[in-house]
Amino acid sequence: MLAGILFADIRGFTATFDGGNPEQASTVLRRFYRCAEDVLFPDAMIDKLIGDEVMALYLPDFKPKLSGHVPAVMLDHARGLLRAVGYGSGRPPFVELGIGLDLGEAFVGNIGERALVDFTAVGDVVNTAARLQAQAAGGEIIISERVANGLPAPVGTRVQLTLKGKREPQTAYRVSL
Repeated sequence: MLAGILFADIRGFTATFDGGNPEQASTVLRRFYRCAEDVLFPDAMIDKLIGDEVMALYLPDFKPKLSGHVPAVMLDHARGLLRAVGYGSGRPPFVELGIGLDLGEAFVGNIGERALVDFTAVGDVVNTAARLQAQAAGGEIIISERVANGLPAPVGTRVQLTLKGKREPQTAYRVSL
């Protein structure tokens, strides 16, 4: 099934709260998760909250209005998420955030058996989006060539990235607000 994948990760979260106050850490996470909900719903499904990271799915088979528009919606959401945490406001963001986007075929459904079952997406597209996110600096979105090819106009700076687990360098685009 065609799936768009967004990973957004807070930069430096572990170091910031190393030995720090867990209540303060949970306050920052709740605020970040609220930003993700406000920006991503209802077009995306937040699949996972992974500590200081959000994984979202864009599934045109489940949301037909997304058909043909997934790359543009994903990029709009990524930019919206950067704005929601404070980029472009004239003040420092409350968290440093890097985002990765990819689009491709994935298995989407329940994974697991018995007591451990998770509705999620798996496949190369998920791994690639996660690896792109890992390459993004704070305030940056890195989109795959597949996402870029689905946009109405070119965006960002074209780069070749060596991603963990990939045999060949991947063409991607660095995008900011």
